[in-house]
Amino acid sequence: MCPTPPASPPPTLRIISLNCWGLKFLAKYRHERLTEIGNQIAHAQPSPDIVGLQECWTQQDYNAIRDRTRHILPHGKFYFSGIFGGGLAILSRWPIQESNMVRYPLNGRPAAFFRGDWYVGKGVACARIRIGPERKDIVEVFCTHLHAPYEREPNDSYLCHRTAQAWEIARLMRHAAERGHLVLGLGDFNMLPLSLAHKLIEAHAPVKDVWRILHPESSLGSADYELEKARGRPIPTVKTNLEDNGATCDSALNTWRWNEGEKKRLERGDQIHIDLTSPDPNAKRLDYIFLGSESSKWTVQSANVGLTMRHPTLGCSLSDHFSVEATLMRNPTPAPDIESAIINGHFRGRLATDNDTKLMQLPSSTYATILDLISEYNLRERRQRRLRLTHFGMQLLVSIGCMTAIWWSPYNYVSFVLMLLSSLGLSAGVIDGLMGGLFVGSEVRALKEFEWEIQNAKGEAERVTTSEEIER
Repeated sequence: MCPTPPASPPPTLRIISLNCWGLKFLAKYRHERLTEIGNQIAHAQPSPDIVGLQECWTQQDYNAIRDRTRHILPHGKFYFSGIFGGGLAILSRWPIQESNMVRYPLNGRPAAFFRGDWYVGKGVACARIRIGPERKDIVEVFCTHLHAPYEREPNDSYLCHRTAQAWEIARLMRHAAERGHLVLGLGDFNMLPLSLAHKLIEAHAPVKDVWRILHPESSLGSADYELEKARGRPIPTVKTNLEDNGATCDSALNTWRWNEGEKKRLERGDQIHIDLTSPDPNAKRLDYIFLGSESSKWTVQSANVGLTMRHPTLGCSLSDHFSVEATLMRNPTPAPDIESAIINGHFRGRLATDNDTKLMQLPSSTYATILDLISEYNLRERRQRRLRLTHFGMQLLVSIGCMTAIWWSPYNYVSFVLMLLSSLGLSAGVIDGLMGGLFVGSEVRALKEFEWEIQNAKGEAERVTTSEEIER
């Protein structure tokens, strides 16, 4: 039985996105922290309407959050993906009408088991939520966690993966916007403002980063980031990073970023106070809310960094990230009061205008950069495939040699050593052969699809540029 749709759309929407850092066995005080996250969301003011969670890996933690927020967010979905789960969840004040999990075609490598990105099956958690009686009174929510950077751009060996993932979620958000629905992209995107992935999302989906709508001059990264240093600004304080730059990660306020000495003091029960005016050079913004709104129906009223408090008994931060939060206000049609307030300077929000959310083409040179990135990564993976298949062939020969040598072995212990070497070596060779023959082959084919789409976008950008030059 389908739930009855709301009688009218809400006047405001309160959105929260948080990376919970809920790694099973690895994240300290995991269940205690995520339980407290549920408590804080339940008592947040204003109350949230839609919440996107990342790194909520276990159903135990998800259920703990659901139990504490059910009175304000009665509907929710925990998303299953990969071997260990995608770590994504969406909570909602209204029923989730449709839901699916879209896996990223490019998502890490199985050989990097110590990083785990491939094994969790990262992707996009999609939910369609009806917030009103009309056909287009629908919010489409896309919650994601892009591949982690393990080196700084442009030296990050997973930059190609993260760029392809940004392209994929941009495609999903674009299709939702074409259906005339309100679009929300939430998550830990593991990218800096105005980075390649950030530009790609805003260019190929009619969405805007809500923080930059309100704070267009906010920082582009940590104080030592090259592009940020080039702006010649002083090192920001903790307060500046929270209020102006929207820094959700690596803040001096976050106890999980402290040195070991400070962490031990905290565990002993020492009260460590961080002055909001102290320098905060490492903080940066990795968590985002993207908004796409048809015909400027929604206003970005406010955006803030949240969940900065500490656990009431453990004294640690609730996660290694802070949340990013936003309040959207629905504009009546017509909206003379809002227009008058804007004209008279009384309105402090910012409209998500058509100019904010229209599709645009990036310069042809940007697509050429992506194509070079794909080409470089493609060569790397083909080289990896040759090496892995060669390893498999050599181990097969070694195994045959060991088995043959057993015939002439003078002692039992020598035979045992030869059999052990043969078994272990062949096992490693088979695993490498499977990675080279199956996984890398699949990855190369996914790269070909991504390359075709970028070439197509590059051709369109060149056509538009040529047309504009002819018109001039």
